[in-house]
Amino acid sequence: MPMQISLEELLSMVVSRVEEMTLDTENQKSRFNIMFRVLYKKGLFNENDVIEAIREENKILLEMGLIKAMPDDKTLKAAADSLMLWIKGDAKEIKASLDDYRKRVEEAQAQQNKPRIDVAPAGVLNELDRLGGNNNNGKKIIL
Repeated sequence: MPMQISLEELLSMVVSRVEEMTLDTENQKSRFNIMFRVLYKKGLFNENDVIEAIREENKILLEMGLIKAMPDDKTLKAAADSLMLWIKGDAKEIKASLDDYRKRVEEAQAQQNKPRIDVAPAGVLNELDRLGGNNNNGKKIIL
């Protein structure tokens, strides 16, 4: 016998499951951060090792066709620096980095929200004037 549930019950179950997955992900991230801090403090790896591991990861992704190009050294270094902030547990620097990122995102959004004015080439405007006839008293047609 088929079971019937309301859309509200279904959405509630989905939201509950997503919340569980989010908590699990955060828990896993915390565990990895703790383990990497222990390994780093014991001297088992350094920043150059992290850069090389990121380079190797991207090489694998490239070979699998999951990325189109290998990131440049500057991008690899930025990714390694970001990881090392978490591994070192530098809360002040992490906060500054997040603030800087937030500013850049806001600036990018502001640039996208600016109104644009597209200007047609002169030839198109002349053609529109010609099609409009001579009754426009020398004014250009602007759409």
